[in-house]
Parts: sequence; structure tokens; C-alpha cells
Amino acid sequence: MNLAYLELLAEQYPTIQAAAMKIVALEASLNLPKETEHFLSDLHGEYEPFLHLLKSSSGSLRRRIDELFHDELSKRQRRSLAVLIYYPQQKLSLVLRDVEDEHAWYRQTLPYLIRLGRSVASKYTLTHVRQLLPEGYAETIEVLLTPQEADGDRERYYASLIDSIIAVDQGEELTITLAKLIQHLAITHLHIIGDIYDRGPGAHIILDELMAYHSVDIQWGNHDIVWMGAAAGSLACIANVVRISLRYNNMETLENGYGISLIPLVSFALDVYGDDPCPQFIPKLADDPLRIDKMDETELLLLARMQKAITLIQFKLEGQIIKRRPHYNMDDRLLLDKIDRDRAVVRLGDHDFDLIDNDFPTLDSADPYALTSREQQLMDRLALSFKTSAALQKHVRFLYSNGGMYRVYNNNLLYHGCISLNPDGSFTELVIHGQAYSGKSYMDRVERLARQGYFAADPQERQYGQDAMWYLWSGARSPLYGKNKMATFERYFVRDKKTHKELKNPYYSYRDDESVINNIFSEFGIDPQAGCIVNGHVPVKVKQGQSPIKANGRLIIIDGGLAKAYQNVTGIAGFTLIANSHGLLLAEHKPFESAQKTIQEDVDLGSNTRSIFSYSRRQFVKDTDLGADLRQRISALHALVGAYRAGLVKEVS
Repeated sequence: MNLAYLELLAEQYPTIQAAAMKIVALEASLNLPKETEHFLSDLHGEYEPFLHLLKSSSGSLRRRIDELFHDELSKRQRRSLAVLIYYPQQKLSLVLRDVEDEHAWYRQTLPYLIRLGRSVASKYTLTHVRQLLPEGYAETIEVLLTPQEADGDRERYYASLIDSIIAVDQGEELTITLAKLIQHLAITHLHIIGDIYDRGPGAHIILDELMAYHSVDIQWGNHDIVWMGAAAGSLACIANVVRISLRYNNMETLENGYGISLIPLVSFALDVYGDDPCPQFIPKLADDPLRIDKMDETELLLLARMQKAITLIQFKLEGQIIKRRPHYNMDDRLLLDKIDRDRAVVRLGDHDFDLIDNDFPTLDSADPYALTSREQQLMDRLALSFKTSAALQKHVRFLYSNGGMYRVYNNNLLYHGCISLNPDGSFTELVIHGQAYSGKSYMDRVERLARQGYFAADPQERQYGQDAMWYLWSGARSPLYGKNKMATFERYFVRDKKTHKELKNPYYSYRDDESVINNIFSEFGIDPQAGCIVNGHVPVKVKQGQSPIKANGRLIIIDGGLAKAYQNVTGIAGFTLIANSHGLLLAEHKPFESAQKTIQEDVDLGSNTRSIFSYSRRQFVKDTDLGADLRQRISALHALVGAYRAGLVKEVS
């Protein structure tokens, strides 16, 4: 190996013994069971069920408790123990109110937590577990989690240790620490397959949790990329983000999470649309008592007028992008210049269609895609708010650092929407500056452009990247969107519903075609027989008999409707895909009522879990991507030991 590299490595392992013992440790870890991965998709701001899935390991912890303590604890006791682990602080305060002897309760409960902790820690190295332990408790918990021998003296020692902890009033702290450690160890790595934003009220809460999570990657969804574009300063993306927030009366993330004020939009909407009833712009969830609490007609009308104002601005800004990027081939989306206000119709293709609403006070027929001076002023103020929101910028940088368009992980291919295909199943090709991109190269290219739109110093490069981010949100060949058009104009303004239809990319017709799916695997350098594709984006209509498993198990769709807005369509409340050392499990979840009810009544999230694939033999770290990395490190350490012994590198005493 390169001698300079070995000398650098020697700074970390300054002696033969240090390097040799690290080799021993790494080789031993290769034979630990494979990590447990959890895959979740389409969170859409529904933070409470998402947080519960993390705390409960999507029901896995409850099943582990049932397996370990089935003969010792009643069903009710096992459920109470599970909830204690999910919500230790809240559950403790509730339980201890009715307990006469707190010390006796801790003596009874802590041994169960310790045994469960040993069980979930068994697939980790001691070094890894030690790193997770809080200072002050590390030595004690390390001792407690060490597997016991069948030795009476040892058992008395453990019992004495627990009694001492309780006697000095540390039972509560130890209980909380063990519960959080168990949560942590139950999921080794988390994959989020896109769409953290929109619909639900707490995308910012979800991102705070993900930023604190120990191991996570994110595949960007179309709803994520539009927020990322907005944070970068794309006016078209900002308009879309604001419009969607208003359409679903969901301003919590925008205003409370990121401190973005809509007061300038309120003022503009009242001045320009103050006499417009805006019936088609009334918020979508206006009849949802959970989202709109006693809003009167005046408030709803204000939201509708704000929504119409930003919608017209959005169409203008999108038209500007389409005109300056002709290679997007989106001229069919230039509709403002097709409006005949005298006849109250719009020309779509070869036909005229009646308009529901013909009131366009800011539309200049001579230049329909130009913003008025007041519209431009409004967008400049909104852009400043988005670009200077510290919380938003922090979250978006996290999405860039931990996310991308796709990921290959342990021979599985993860992406949110689709791989854009032609009607014959071949990869769609996009020519940019004379160079053709398709399949993997297309995904790589648009990911680079999305990064360019946020990080580029050159204004033209930055604008080019931001326009690409808007295209990823709504373009016909976008692998994140996956439809031929986004019919926003038609849904708002055209009465004929046949114009509202958005046709899915041919990919969705080929999801059961193993030859096409195998071509996708090959394109990304993956063995089709050893992995699967995981994606979300399109809710699986379980209640209509749709299956999330396609192409004989080679493709799995995990959008099951975690967001409440989609549960009437799916009939369930989300999927979790779980990959462990034995195979793949699919958990199908029922609606989550609330953390409060779970804590008070020990009502856990209802989940049905089924095995969808089992390995022919148990998988170990050596069979994973991590194993490949460890073997490289072992090889480098062997080279370092050889260099020490050959006198090429000096030991440091």
C-alpha cells in the first residue's frame, strides 16, 4: 500500500500490537449478525405516528417482549412494559402515582428491562454498546448487560447492584436510560424513502428527530425537493410550497416550524382579491375538525384568497422556467397565454374548455408570464424569509448531507418514485448540452444539479440547478414525480374533469415485469437475485386488493398511507419494511390514535407483520456492505503490520 497512507494510519495504531488487536476486533465483528434496517416512506409531516414507529421499532420490540416473557408476564403486563420502553418518562409518572412501594416496583421491573437490553444488544460489539451509554451510567449498565452465567454468586451480585441503584434513588434514571438504549439498539439503520414534507403538520419535528438519530439515510421525494428548492431561493418552488400549505390548511411547518411570515401575502391577497369569493380555493381539509378548529367563514375566505394569489404567481414563475429551459419540453404547460378572457375559455391542445373562474386581475394579456411589481415585491420578501430561516436551512443541509436521488445499500436499490421509462420499457433519455442521460446516469445528473442549485457560487449555475429542482418536482420525465403533467391549472380552473387526469410514467405499468426490473438492477450494478427495489410515492390501495410486492418480490412499494390524507385510499396507515439477519419482513400498520392514549391505556399501534423473504442461511456482517468496508480496513491494517515488521514504518512507544 501507499507508504504515506500507512504512515497516516500509524498515527491511529502506533504499534504492532495496537494494529494487530484492531484486526482481531474487526475480524470478530464480521461474524456478528447482520444489522437490522427499517425502511419508511411518505411520512408527509405525520410526526406522531412516525415517532411511535421509531420508539416501538415498528412493533418489533413488542414481539420481542412477547417472545422473551410470554411465560412470565400476562398480556397486559407485557403491553405495559412495551409502553414503558416507548415513553419512559411519561409512563413512569403515570405508573408510580398508583404504586405504594416504588422500590419494590423498580426491583420487579428493572430485571425485565435488563434482559430485554441484553437481547437487543447481542448483535453489537461491546465497543458499540459502550459508545451509546451516558457518562456516569456506562460502567453500571455495561455490567448489567453482560450475559449471566448460571451462577448463584453472580446472580446475587446483579441483584445487589440493582438494590444499590434503587437505594440511592437512581431507579428512575436507570429505567429511562435503559428504555432509550433499547429503542436505539432495536433499529441499527433507518432508511427514509422520501416525502417528509407536506400534508401533515410536523415535517420540522420529524427532521429534528432524524437529525438526532444515530444512523439514517434519505432518498429525496418530490415533496422534499420542492422544499429544498424553496430553501435555495427558487421563486417557483417557494410559490408551490406556500400554495400547498394553504391548499391543505397546513401552515404549522411553514410558520411555527420555520418562522416564515405570510403577512405580506395576506396584505396582497386582500388588496387584489378582496372581492373575489374564490370558491375553488377553499382549503381541502376545511371539513376536518382535527386540522381546522372552529375556523369561521372569514378565515376560510382569507386562506382561499391567499391561495389564489400565490397560485397565479406560481403559474407565471413556472412559465418563465419553461421558456428559458426549452429542453424540458414543457410547452404544453404554458397555459396563461391560452386563456381567452372574453369567452371565458382556455385552449388545451386542440380544444377550448370553459373556465370555472375568469377573474385574473394581475394577468397582462400582452405578457402573461410577467409578475406585476407588487407580485415581484411579495416574492422577494418571501424568498428572503425562506433563505434566512435558520431552522429550514439546517434541515435542508441535513437532507443534502444524508440524502440523494437513490442509494444502493446491502444490494437493495432505494429510490422514492421511479426510474423514468419509455412506453416500450426502455430507459427514458434526456439530452442536456448535447449529452444523453438515462437510467443511472440520469439520476446522477439530476442529483448533481439539485446540489448545484443550493451550493453553487455562480448565479447562473445556481439558477440552472434551481430550475432543475422545480423540474424534479413536476416535470414529465422526473423520476421523483413520475407523471406526464401536474394538472394544477386544470384542477383549479377547468370544469371538465377529463383535463385533470395525470398519466403515470410507463414504469408503473412495468413494476410486475421481471425483465424490466432486472434491467434496472443491472443498470445500477446490482445482482437481481440477491436484492430488491424499495420505493414509495404511490399509495398502495390495500383495501382494493393491491399488493405492495411486485415482480415476484423483486420490488416492494412501502407507501401505505402513513399520512392521514391517504388512509381513505389505502385502507391502512402505513408500511414498514424490516430487513434483519433472517430476511425481509413487511409490517402493515393500523391508524395511530395518539401517544397520550398509548401511555394512559397501554394501547399499542396495531400492526400485522409477515415474512416476505427468508435467506437460505442467516446473514452476518461479513455478508453486508459494512463487511466489505471492514475487510478493506483489515487489509490496510495487515499492510501496516507488515510495514512495521519490514522496518518501513516506525513504532511509537
